[in-house]
Amino acid sequence: MNFLLITGPPAVGKMTVGKELAQRLDYKMLHNHDSIELALKFYYFGDKGFTQINEGIRDLVFESTSKNKEINGMIFTLVWAFDVQEDWEYVEKIKQTYLKQGWTFHIVELFADQATRLGRNIKPDRLAAKPSKRNLENSKKSLLEHDEKYKVNSGGEMIKGENYLLIDNTNLSPSATVDQIIKHFSLSPQIDS
Repeated sequence: MNFLLITGPPAVGKMTVGKELAQRLDYKMLHNHDSIELALKFYYFGDKGFTQINEGIRDLVFESTSKNKEINGMIFTLVWAFDVQEDWEYVEKIKQTYLKQGWTFHIVELFADQATRLGRNIKPDRLAAKPSKRNLENSKKSLLEHDEKYKVNSGGEMIKGENYLLIDNTNLSPSATVDQIIKHFSLSPQIDS
């Protein structure tokens, strides 16, 4: 079974690509805002309670799905700050959860220039799935600050190995991006016998 971590900066298209990939491969998907939006109903972003809910939900999903032999694969989206050691440790923790159950762990890193991402930041499907992004002024400010504060793309130099793929999807449709992922990792839907 395959686990695909789709990473990249805010509004690069992680959720959109992940949804199409999940549909085409019959995989399950947890996008980062599934847990973020729930945690925000009770706490402010970054509060201790927020972190407990956000990470607790994710940990439960990862632990449970890694042992579930009835699903074909799993996709998770994440903004990974490559200059923050805790983010590397978090990804490694997720990876080990699945590897110990016999999964193959893949990393897809998406890149798009800032102007493109600012345009995607206000797309209706993004706003529908992420209530915390509906204040467009705050959302734009957050995106710009995130870009300035963190290294949210590795440039293809920080992650090595055959289970890694960097895609510049600035001018690619979600479908074309998914085509590249499927081809690179030789993925196909699992057919029940």
